[in-house]
Amino acid sequence: MKLDTSGLESAAPLVGASSGFLDGFADAPSFEVPTTNDFDGFQKEAIQMVKPAKGTTTLAFIFKEGVMVAADSRASMGGYISSQSVKKIIEINPYMLGTMAGGAADCQFWHRNLGIKCRLHELANKRRISVTGASKLLANILYSYRGMGLSVGTMIAGWDETGPGLYYVDSEGGRLKGMRFSVGSGSPYAYGVLDNGCVLSLL
Repeated sequence: MKLDTSGLESAAPLVGASSGFLDGFADAPSFEVPTTNDFDGFQKEAIQMVKPAKGTTTLAFIFKEGVMVAADSRASMGGYISSQSVKKIIEINPYMLGTMAGGAADCQFWHRNLGIKCRLHELANKRRISVTGASKLLANILYSYRGMGLSVGTMIAGWDETGPGLYYVDSEGGRLKGMRFSVGSGSPYAYGVLDNGCVLSLL
């Protein structure tokens, strides 16, 4: 007895055979694999090259109405994100703010310490300390601890009798006065956005 297998034969054309159905389709796109002995190493280097910076970004600038301060809210521990809701803008007094970049503990401690010293100055002299004076006070304190492993990059911004003030202070005791600053590993991006979108009539 012979089995009838005619219904099991495929009606689809063979691959490579000319058919009116496949005439409009191009061959599958192909690309060359990089010529390297260590492809895994090449892949890791390529990923690192395009990897975005995930560190702190703080920005402050003086404009005609006052001083503007902005910061992100992410805190990291090595490669891990420890918090998404950190307050990186710290109140020193009702008229003065400090920003936090670097070691969170160092920044918070020295800003709190600066707030105490500013209040003592106000009680002793019957007037608020100026932004210039507060930034100089912090720079002098940090200078005395230079080389001891502190990690502080901060901006002191506020309003006093002379108007708005903005200073950059770091853990080596450096202090700069300016109209606009950005601190943190994301600062190049912030400077780029500021240069591209800054409205000069507001400054």
